[in-house]
Amino acid sequence: MAQVMTADMKSNTKHATWALPFGLTWVSVALIAIIVMAAGVRLINADAFADGNTYYTAAVKNMLESPSNFFYAVADAGGVTVDKPPVALWIQALFAAVLGISGFSVTLPSIIAGTLSVVLIYHLVQKGFGPMAGLIAALTLAVTPISVAVDRTNNLDSILIFTLLLATWAFIRATETGKWRHLLLGAVLIGVAFNVKMLQAYLIVPALYALYFFGASVPWRRKIKQLVVITPVLVAVSLSWALIVDLTPADQRPYVGGSTSNSVIDLAFGYNGTERLLGVDGPSGNNTNAAARPDDGSATGQFPDGGPQGAGPANNVNRPGGSGEIGDKGIARLFEASLGNELAWSLPFGLLSIGVLGVRRRISLPLQREHQAAMLWGGWLVTGVVFFSISSFFHAYYLATLAPALAALVGIGAVTLWQIAHERRILGMLMAVGLVAVTLAVQVMVMGYYDLNSTPYHLALVAAGLVLGASVVLLGWRRETVWLKVAAVAAVALVLVIPAIWSAQTALATDNTTVLPAAYAGESDSNTLDGAGQAGGGAMNQAVMSPVVEYIEDNGGDATYDLVVESSMIGSQIALDTDLTVLYWGGFNGQDAVYTVESFAAMVEAGEIGFVLNTGGQSEISAWVSSTCTAVDSEALADLALSTDLATMGMGMPPMGQPPQGMDNGNFPTPPQGFTGGMPMGAPGLSGASALYDCSQN
Repeated sequence: MAQVMTADMKSNTKHATWALPFGLTWVSVALIAIIVMAAGVRLINADAFADGNTYYTAAVKNMLESPSNFFYAVADAGGVTVDKPPVALWIQALFAAVLGISGFSVTLPSIIAGTLSVVLIYHLVQKGFGPMAGLIAALTLAVTPISVAVDRTNNLDSILIFTLLLATWAFIRATETGKWRHLLLGAVLIGVAFNVKMLQAYLIVPALYALYFFGASVPWRRKIKQLVVITPVLVAVSLSWALIVDLTPADQRPYVGGSTSNSVIDLAFGYNGTERLLGVDGPSGNNTNAAARPDDGSATGQFPDGGPQGAGPANNVNRPGGSGEIGDKGIARLFEASLGNELAWSLPFGLLSIGVLGVRRRISLPLQREHQAAMLWGGWLVTGVVFFSISSFFHAYYLATLAPALAALVGIGAVTLWQIAHERRILGMLMAVGLVAVTLAVQVMVMGYYDLNSTPYHLALVAAGLVLGASVVLLGWRRETVWLKVAAVAAVALVLVIPAIWSAQTALATDNTTVLPAAYAGESDSNTLDGAGQAGGGAMNQAVMSPVVEYIEDNGGDATYDLVVESSMIGSQIALDTDLTVLYWGGFNGQDAVYTVESFAAMVEAGEIGFVLNTGGQSEISAWVSSTCTAVDSEALADLALSTDLATMGMGMPPMGQPPQGMDNGNFPTPPQGFTGGMPMGAPGLSGASALYDCSQN
C-alpha cells in the first residue's frame, strides 16, 4: 500500500511540475507566443509608418469632414473618390476619428487585421488537422515577409485578407453542416471583401464553391440549388455601394476616381479588373496606359511627396538585374528576383503539400478532410499563383493575398507528413526530406539574388540542419517516437528560419515605404534610389511647398476650396499637413476627367476656387488657368522661401515620368498630360513652367 501511495505521489508530483496555471495548455501558450510575435513584428519600428500611404491618409482626413465625404470615400476635399471601394477606408476613418489622424492610427486597423488573421488561420486549420497543424500554419503566416510588410501599412490588403478568411470560415462551416445560413454568410462576406478591393476578392471564390460542392454531405441537387441561390446574394452585396453611387446623378456626387466613365462598375471591371490581367492595350500585355493610372497611391515617383516624408520608392522597386517590380510573365515569376523575397520562401513546401494531400487517401465523394484541404487551400493558392504569373499589371504586395492559403498548406502538409512517417517510416521520411530539400534549395537561391549579410541566415540553417541530421540518425538507431518528433520540429524550423529572419529585416528596414510595401530586398544601394534622392524628395517637398502654403494662408479669401492641384501626388501631403481645402482636378495623378473646362470655369466664376498650382501641363484646364487667372509674383514666393537653394534640394529626384534607375517603364507612372518640367513648380531656382495662380480675382 505504501509503495502504491509513493508511486501515486511521484506521479502527481511529476504532473504538477508540468501543469500550467489558469487552465492554460502548452498549445495555448504556444499560440499566445505566436500571436505576440506576430503583433510585435508588425508594431516594431513604428516611426516607419510616417504618414502612411498619403493618398489614403489624406482621403481619411477628408472623409471625416462630412457624411457625404465619408460615404463616397473622397480622396480630396470633395471632388473625386479614391480608386477603390470604401469599406477599409471607413474602418481607417473610424480609428482616425478616435485616435486622431496619423500614420499610426490609419495603419492600426491593418496591424489588428493581420494579427487576427494569424489567429483565424490557426482556428481554421486545427479544426480538421489538430493543434500542431494550426500552430505551424499560424507561425508561417506570422513570419511571411510580404504579410509583415503589408500589415505595417494602411493599404487595403490586410483588411481584405481578414475578410476573406472570415468568408472561408463560413464556407467550411457550411461544408460541415450543409446549412443555408453559413452559405449565405459566406456570400455576404465575399461581397464585403469586394467592397474592400473589388475583383481581387473573387480570386478565392472558385476554391470556396468547389469545397462546398465536392465536400458537403448534401444531395447534389440541393448543393446546386444552394450555390445558384447564394450567387446573386454575393453579387448584390458586391455591387451594392457601386449601384448606389452610379445611380446617383453625377452632379450630386464626386467623380469616381480611376474610372474612364465616372462609374464604379467601370472602375471595378476595367481598371481594377481586366486591365490587371491583360493590361489596357489588350492581350499583348502592353501596360503603358495601365501604368499611367497607377493604383493605390503607389506611384513611386510621387512628387512633391515622393512617398511618406519624401521617402523614395519601396526598397524592391529596382530589383537585381533591373527586372522591375514584378518581372516578366511566366511560370517562374514568383521565384525570380523580382518577387522571390515576398512569398517564395515556403511556396515549394505549400505547393508540394497539395500533392501529398492528394495521394494520402483514395479520393471519394464527398471529399474527405485531406482532399477538402487540397481543394480549398490548394485551389486558393494555385488560382492566385496562376493569376499573378500571367497578369500584366499588379504590385508585389498583392501577393499577400496568397499567404493564408500557403500558411495553411505548410501546416497541414507538415502534419500529414508526420502521420505518413508514423505509419510508414521510410516513405514518410523520404517525402519529408524531399519537400524540405526543395524548399531550402529555393530559399538559398532567392537569398542569392540580394546583397546582404547572409551570416545570420546560414548560421540558423546550419544549426537547424545539425539538429535535423542528428535526430534522423538517432531515429534510425533508437527508432523511438521522441526522435521522430525532434526531427519533425527541426524540419519545420529549417523551412521557417529564413522567412522569420527576413520578416524581422522587413520590419526593421529603413528604406521601405508604406506606398509600395515590399519584403526586405537586401542592403545594396542598387535596390533603392540613392540616399540623396530620398532626402532630396523630402527636402524639396518642405522647401518648395512651405512658401506656397504660407502665401495662400496669408492671402487666401473665403473661397470654398483654398487650393486646386492637378493630382493627389501633388496635393495629398499638403492636405495632410495643413488646414487648406485641396482639390485634385485630375484625380490621383492627373488622368481623371473630374472637371471639364466649362465646369471648372463655372466654379471659378462662383468664387469656389482660390488658388491653383498649375504644373505646366497641356491639358485644357491647365491652359485655361494660365490664360485666365493671375499668376502670383515669383518674388513673393522667393521672399517666403528666404535664401533656400531649392534647385539644389531637388537634386537626386528623377524628373516626373522617368523611372528610378533600372525600373521598368511599364510599372512607372507617366506624368500628367503635357508635363515637361522636372520639378513640381516654378518657384525660384526651379526649372519648368509651373506656377501658382490666384483665381479668386476673376
